[in-house]
Amino acid sequence: MNLYLYRRELNATFTIGHIYDGVRRLCDTLEDPVRDLRDLNGDGDFDDPGEGKIYGNTAIPAGKYKIVMSMSSHFKRPMPYLQDVPGFSYVMIHNGLTVEHTKGCILVGINKGHGRLVDSRGWSDIINKMLTEAEAKGEVNYLYICQD
Repeated sequence: MNLYLYRRELNATFTIGHIYDGVRRLCDTLEDPVRDLRDLNGDGDFDDPGEGKIYGNTAIPAGKYKIVMSMSSHFKRPMPYLQDVPGFSYVMIHNGLTVEHTKGCILVGINKGHGRLVDSRGWSDIINKMLTEAEAKGEVNYLYICQD
């Protein structure tokens, strides 16, 4: 299964986007601000001075990421984890209401205001079910993150 995240509103404090399943728009997303990331010393972490990452407050780079459902010790249920995100670890698609809940992850729900989501747990459950069912059929899940 392929999901597509189109980042639409990039500002200094948060990023709003939309997730599509290839045919229809599913829901909105909320992420940390997109920053200009540069791996100046080639160590792959973007954490060194001048490389641009602010821990827990930076959106992951645009690109294609494999998604694997795995048990989350924080959420106590299987969650979608993005694999091999350069300079980031433990990146999930999950529920949350504000940018303070992102910590580098992608929140899903309905955007109802300046950087706020509603119905987040419901959309997280829907996406988790879709991805779990696709994995059970032997499909490989991917998220494509695009921005203008």
